[in-house]
Order: sequence, then structure tokens, then C-alpha cells
Amino acid sequence: MGGRGIVRALVVASALVAGLGALAVQAQDSSYYGPRLIEERARIPAQNGRTIAATVLRPDAQGPFGAVILNHGVSASARERARESSDLLINAAAVFARRGYVVVMPLRRGFGATGGEMAEDPGSCSNPDYRSAEANAADDVMAAYDYARSLPYVDGNRMMLAGQSAGGMVALYTAGTRQPQGLQAVLAFAAGRGGDPDINPGIPCAIEPVARIFDMIGKSIRVPVLMNYAENDLFFSPKVSRQWYERLNASWTDAEYALQPAFGKDGHYLFGDTLGVRYWLPTVETFLARHSILFARLDATDPDRAPLLALDRVPNIKSDACKSLYRAFLESPGPRAYAVSGDGRCGFAGGLQDARDVAMKQCGNVARSNCMLYAVDDAVIWKDTIAGQGAATPER
Repeated sequence: MGGRGIVRALVVASALVAGLGALAVQAQDSSYYGPRLIEERARIPAQNGRTIAATVLRPDAQGPFGAVILNHGVSASARERARESSDLLINAAAVFARRGYVVVMPLRRGFGATGGEMAEDPGSCSNPDYRSAEANAADDVMAAYDYARSLPYVDGNRMMLAGQSAGGMVALYTAGTRQPQGLQAVLAFAAGRGGDPDINPGIPCAIEPVARIFDMIGKSIRVPVLMNYAENDLFFSPKVSRQWYERLNASWTDAEYALQPAFGKDGHYLFGDTLGVRYWLPTVETFLARHSILFARLDATDPDRAPLLALDRVPNIKSDACKSLYRAFLESPGPRAYAVSGDGRCGFAGGLQDARDVAMKQCGNVARSNCMLYAVDDAVIWKDTIAGQGAATPER
């Protein structure tokens, strides 16, 4: 069922048998679908009498649930750091919340509503002090971690650390150096420090000092690790990210490296993008299943939801592109729509008032036969579409 607005991404896309074209823009507000979620603001006690601001996104149910501490990156701009919020991670957070996790998104010192001076500046590129920077950031992450474990609806033995960019780096550092109680896994997306896509695309400064941090993490971490990157990450090229992974993996073999296809103009931002879920979600599902960590949608066994959630019921589509795009549809904000054609093409729009028209247009741009709406918002309307056009139901 639809709920109150939490997700703010507008997405339109069309998929061919082996390809996808997409455009993402921002909107003020939209509704979400699936298990009901609650979004809250919190002030979390931290060291020396400080507090840090956080957004909490959780299922609207009793629990107990697992929890994910989801950590943001670091902008080089002080102005951007002052404007930091949960907006860039809220789409990804909703994916975890729909699967029975309380997601805590802390704003570390010097960011957004937490304010104050940034405590994780490593200094100059020629002589960076990443160990002190990560240690200071980890203090704030641990404050959020301990807060999450104290919540009455959280199972403190089902914890994960996750993050994007510098947030992924501090998630790994926290897991390795603090070894938090109850931690089950670390999910690091585009993890690293020192990237500058404008000056040196793909080649961060101080590659070796960061690699030494990965050495240290590998020697002390004790939980499974997933390091997820994209081919066209303009902060950390695959050559660099694989080197960092290999340094960690040299001492800790329960770590996996995943390289996703090129995504948009800069794959560094794949994780926070609604369309990016079509790549990272299957990887995360496989990784967590391998380690027997629960990660199923809360509504997966609801018979009323079966028609919408069943990918094998979507007619005509056989390509991986359209199948993965339907998964993105299921995780997207609304209004949303998904259209299919008789020759296996598809189109999708999310977070748009005219989602139906846009999905049909996106499908029509790549199809050689007529497109029809399959699902709109939270319901399959395929039969209604067929009836309205006076056509026979296609084979499934």
C-alpha cells in the first residue's frame, strides 16, 4: 500500500534486450510502496557531551529487527558538507528497511544538522593522516551503532555496517578497529578516500597510504566484507579499488570484490541512485545469503502482494535488462509505472506524476511492437490494459 512521502528521486528509463538508457532528476516529495515504513529524526549522544544528528528509517512493526548503520561520504566543499542530509541515501535505506532492518543514517561531525568542525580531515594529499581521520569518524559511527543496539525493536546481534565512498571506508575501519558486538557483515560501496574526479578521474591521491589502512583493517576485521564498485567510478578506478581489496584480502579472506557495469556518467554514485539498485541489490542478496544473513522483503510471503512481486509473471520480457529494471520499479518511489511490449522491450518511470505516460514513452522508444502498462504504483493492471485494448492476453 502507499505510504507517506519519504523518497525524492524521479527516475525514467527504458530497456532494450541488452541495454538501458536512463535519466534521473530530483523532486520534492513522493510516496513509497510495500511494507509501511517510519522515518524519524534523532539526536544521538556521542563523546564529550556532544550529539550527532541522524535519520532513522524503520519498518512500522514490532520487530525485533536487524539494524544497518548507513554512512555518508565526504565532500571536498565545506558548503556541501554543511548541506549534507540523508537524501542521497534514503532510496537505498528504504531497500534495507523493506527487508526488516532499522536503518540509522548518522551525520558525522562537521556535516549537516550535526554541525561543528569536521573531525576527519586527513590533511594534505602529500602527507595525509588517514588513520586519525578514520578514527575520529569511527567515534561517530560507533555512537550511532550503540544507539541502534539500544532501541527496543532492534536485535543487537543482527547488525551491519554500510556506507558509500568515505562512508564505506569508515564502515570498514570501524568494523576492523572497534570490532562492534553483534556485527554480522560490512557492505562497502565505492569505498575509499582521496578521489578527485575533476582533476584526476579514477586516480585518487595517496593511493598507498589508503592501502595501508586496508592492510590494517584486513588484520583485525572478523566479519564478512563486500566491497562493491562500478567500472566507471571516476573517484576510484577498478585498478585502484581492486588493489585496495587485495590488500585487505591478503589478511582477511572472507571478503568479496564486486565490479558492476558502467553506470551513468560516474559509477561512484550507483548505490544511492534508484536505478542503481538493479545492479547492487542482487549482489548484496547473494552475499548475505551465502553468510545466512536474513534479507527477505517483509511482504515476500503476503499472498496479496504475490502478483506484483513475482518477476516470472511479467509477460514477454526475457532479457536481464528488463528483469532487473522491474526490480528497480519495485524499489522505486511513486507515482510509478512499468510498461512492456510484445517484442520484449520495457519502460519504467518512478516519482513522476505522469509516470504512466512516461513509462509508455520510454518503452515505445525502444520497442518494435505496441507497449502496454503492466503495473502502476502498487498494482498489476495488465488484465485491465488488455481488456481496454480489446486484445488477447499474451503468452507467459
